[in-house]
Amino acid sequence: MIDDRIFNQKDFDRTLVINERTELVAQTITSYLKRTDPMAKTIVFCNDIDHAERMRRALINLNPGQVAKNDKYVMKITGDDEIGKAQLDNFINPKKAYPVIATTSELMSTGVDAKTCKLIVLDQNIQSMTKFKQIIGRGTRIDEKYNKLWFTILDFKKATELFADEDFDGPPEKILNTKPEVIIDEECDDFITELTGADENISNNDLLGTNEPEPEYDPRSDNFDTGEINTDWGEDESRFIKFQVSGITVKKIAERVQYYDTDGKLVTESFKDYTRNTILKQYSSLDDFIQKWQDADRKQVIIDELAVEGVIWGALDDDISKDLDPFDLICHIAFDQPALTRQERANNVKKRNYFTKYSETAQKVLNALLDGYADEVVKAIEGKDALKANTIVPFGRPLEIAKKAFGGPRKYNTAISELEAALYSEKAG
Repeated sequence: MIDDRIFNQKDFDRTLVINERTELVAQTITSYLKRTDPMAKTIVFCNDIDHAERMRRALINLNPGQVAKNDKYVMKITGDDEIGKAQLDNFINPKKAYPVIATTSELMSTGVDAKTCKLIVLDQNIQSMTKFKQIIGRGTRIDEKYNKLWFTILDFKKATELFADEDFDGPPEKILNTKPEVIIDEECDDFITELTGADENISNNDLLGTNEPEPEYDPRSDNFDTGEINTDWGEDESRFIKFQVSGITVKKIAERVQYYDTDGKLVTESFKDYTRNTILKQYSSLDDFIQKWQDADRKQVIIDELAVEGVIWGALDDDISKDLDPFDLICHIAFDQPALTRQERANNVKKRNYFTKYSETAQKVLNALLDGYADEVVKAIEGKDALKANTIVPFGRPLEIAKKAFGGPRKYNTAISELEAALYSEKAG
């Protein structure tokens, strides 16, 4: 018989199992990944092994397409699961795509070097500052080679309120809240707005939490030597019985999505302001930026360098436009310049009959590269893989194209440099 008392957040998945709640958490995780990167390495921290298994099943049911591609898309990696533990090395290996999502309780909270983990999901009651730091540490690993320069936290148990404790890392930081239904509803653009910028009129109280009472976190109740949670709820742990509840409506009050900057601080300003300030630290003026951009043999080098400095290109694409080149994003955000889309830049080059000086085959190759740039990014033009694109393959192997169409690799590289100069020339911009 269920105890006659008020159940609260601490009871979820510990003494009170609500299947609808598990499904809603899994749906929110799935929706976030679909709207960002379905292949982003993700760790879901659950209360216990049973909770981790229920979360695994819920995530599998919500991702039939991904599971059909590879049945290891979602794995439970816990101490009792030999099959799951056998996949731990694959999960932390940046060269291995699967598993993508790992549900766990304690096994992965320490000692796991998951450098490419981009999403940490907290659905576990965490009161210990030591344990909180250990769990967050699963996401703070940086791996520039695999473009892991930031990570995201989805918090379902208000654990991130420990960020506001001065014992974590100095003065409190503001935390941006968003509604779960905003993330789940793919037709709603408010998610991207809240993810990438904060309304200046929002009060500190709105940013820091909901209308719920203040959490009952007491630093003195934690064991800072072991990181164990004080489980004294006024009764013996052995007496806890899990009650299964179903057929009820479950709503979440708030979900927190947080980004760290390169100093490990939470980004609390709008991404436009954050990006502007980051760029201005690297380039003193518009002329300075344009000169360095034009002088760079490969524009992708500058893009990658700015990512290392803290520019989050994915968030900017969502906030401003997915159709803009990084060059235009920088000029627009940092220096208030009007922006052209990649398609507009490509069309401007074609209008000037730029390709007429090349052979017929070379013109077709350059046109195909330019179309690839309009659809994607500057990577479609630069690098050794540019000539391996599906639209280029019919012309032959990369070396064959370079020799027959352009007169050799050196002349091909010169043609690409001239193409980029035309793309970013004053007339095109």
